[in-house]
Amino acid sequence: MSEQGKGSASASAAAPAPGSDTYKGWLFKWTNYLKGYQRRWFVLSNGLLSYYRTQAEMAHTCRGTINLATAHIDTEDACNIVLSSGGRTYHLKASTEVERQRWVTALELAKAKAIRMMNDQSGDEEPTSQSDRSEIQGTLKILVSKLDDLSTCNDLIAKHGAALQRSLSELEGLKVPVEGGEKIKAVNERATLFRITSNAMINACRDFLDLAETHSRRWQRALQYEREQRTHLEETIEQLAKQHNSLERAWREAPTLVSSAPSAPTTNKGETDCLCRPHKEEASDEDEDTEYFDAMEDSPAFITVTATENTQHRSMSPSCNDVSGKELQPRRQRRTHIPDKPNYSLNLWSIMKNCIGKELSKIPMPVNFNEPLSMLQRLTEDLEYHELLDKAARCESSLEQMCLVAAFSVSSYSTTVHRTAKPFNPLLGETYELDRLEEFGYRSLCEQVSHHPPAAAHHVISQRGWTLWQEITIASKFRGKYLSIMPLGAIHLQFHASGNHYVWRKVTSTVHNIIVGKLWIDQSGDIEIVNHRTKETCQLKFSPYSYFSRDVPRKVTGVVSDSGGQAHYILSGTWDDKMESAKIIQSSRGGSGSEGKQKTVYQTLSPKLLWKKYPLPENADNMYYFSALALTLNELEEGVGLTDSRLRPDQRLMEDGRWDEANSEKQRLEEKQRAVRRRREAEASDALDEGKEYEGYQPLWFHQRRDSVTGETNFVYKGGYWEAKDRQDWSMCPDIF
Repeated sequence: MSEQGKGSASASAAAPAPGSDTYKGWLFKWTNYLKGYQRRWFVLSNGLLSYYRTQAEMAHTCRGTINLATAHIDTEDACNIVLSSGGRTYHLKASTEVERQRWVTALELAKAKAIRMMNDQSGDEEPTSQSDRSEIQGTLKILVSKLDDLSTCNDLIAKHGAALQRSLSELEGLKVPVEGGEKIKAVNERATLFRITSNAMINACRDFLDLAETHSRRWQRALQYEREQRTHLEETIEQLAKQHNSLERAWREAPTLVSSAPSAPTTNKGETDCLCRPHKEEASDEDEDTEYFDAMEDSPAFITVTATENTQHRSMSPSCNDVSGKELQPRRQRRTHIPDKPNYSLNLWSIMKNCIGKELSKIPMPVNFNEPLSMLQRLTEDLEYHELLDKAARCESSLEQMCLVAAFSVSSYSTTVHRTAKPFNPLLGETYELDRLEEFGYRSLCEQVSHHPPAAAHHVISQRGWTLWQEITIASKFRGKYLSIMPLGAIHLQFHASGNHYVWRKVTSTVHNIIVGKLWIDQSGDIEIVNHRTKETCQLKFSPYSYFSRDVPRKVTGVVSDSGGQAHYILSGTWDDKMESAKIIQSSRGGSGSEGKQKTVYQTLSPKLLWKKYPLPENADNMYYFSALALTLNELEEGVGLTDSRLRPDQRLMEDGRWDEANSEKQRLEEKQRAVRRRREAEASDALDEGKEYEGYQPLWFHQRRDSVTGETNFVYKGGYWEAKDRQDWSMCPDIF
């Protein structure tokens, strides 16, 4: 029997009392004859009973849901519950009879409420006051009807009571023993009292009905007033939320500006630490005495113990928070919205089932599974938290700088948590520029330098003291239930003042539930960041999500070490929210862990916030879950190169919601690209026949060079793009669109 067969459940953990809106707890659910009953976390809310393997799964994966409005609830024995609806049956088991009864009561109440809500929806189109009036009038009619029934019963009682009294009076007239006569007299008195009580009950019911009719209008007015107050409160909260969101955006868009008044005193308590100190509201972790981190696979397990205040030593350089004295410059207003995503339904499995084992880039996909950005623009999104590198460039300590670089490497994944749609595969020769020189001091350029395998080269230079470059080749495999995306290639970051040169690589991204269920993304693997000038390293571990793990989902941990392998900082956080660092002041060898490995115990200062994810824009769920930066990436700008992704017609049509036209245009562009490739192949064949050399395709703005640090050959920026933009001379650009 499948998971729709028999099932069960254990004691509910801190479940609210039945009758509340939500009821949660553990139950055992029958899965099959091999595994039998399995412990599952059940949530009863809004007339729906859903279950998960763990409480952590509530954030992303629901294993099943049953609508109680149409469900039949039955009890087999002292601990079992059977729910059936629409051909599905859940066999559940509680740990005790008392627990079973709590769940049954909660389910029955939720079912009654769901049926009531379903019936109420039929009259939603009428004005609220009219609906309330009808409901009250209907209630009064029922009361009148019941009162009539009571009156009828009262008449019958009076009729039979009178007959009974006559019979008793006749018995009194007979010659009976004295004792019998006394008993008959007592019965007569009781019958009289019964008639009097019954008349009093009817009179009380009439009084109640009169009172209900008198106060119905008052109840109606009170109900209407409460509804108006609730509506007003909801509008007020909505306005406050919008104001809060706009303030956050305004704060985020403003450049970092720290007060540099000459009179501001400095103290020895680290107010100007390089690693930015969290605000009071964000410092909840500082109240905890101990934090525990899992062991990394290739390094010894460790435990961190936060030091007490009297053992803390502040030794960080104040230079990281120094900000140049630039005043706030007026900035160009960039867009904050794009057209809402249309609601097109398409079966992903119908397309993907024939593509198992193939490269993702070779699968012809309609735009329905895309988002209106290219892979080049997604690569540029790594710069969302560029201010981390601006701050790192001002650090005097290379170890503190390493912590910020590590936070930057993690931050690039924060935009992927809800982004299950696929970016457009760039055409060969397609480019994308992001010119934020006036606003943030950097310029970014990407170019698609190879089509098979797909490879993109990226170069960013900042006036605030750093340069970043990378060549990324995406290797992806569809495995049926999930899709693995493996970025190949190194990311280089160099700081101009110190010459510190950092190199790292990306982790594997996995898209789950391709066949059935809600798509969700996970990041897993290890990142080693190396400063090739000082030989300092940072080991980061992205823990894969596990149904059975008690860890926080999307967890990231790390250790920053000097060239001799001595650990100086512990990093912790999640790739979708924030990263913190804690300075190590003492270490010692502890006991053995669960796998027999000896743990290192690190005593640290209180953690400092390195990076915190920005909130998503308003209505992001209807805009492909784009971040504030992503919303601006495809905004049309004057003067960009003719091969820029903003000018790609199928992508533009998709963003405008014209998906059918976008699919036709996408096919045209792909066929055009195939025709160009066939022509190049023919030219290469002709050159070979004639004994001539054929150079093949060469990118316009990047060329291959051997890297002196890694020894790898990759594409690096050769210059010329920004000069061509200044001249507005794009005559060298191929016609790819």
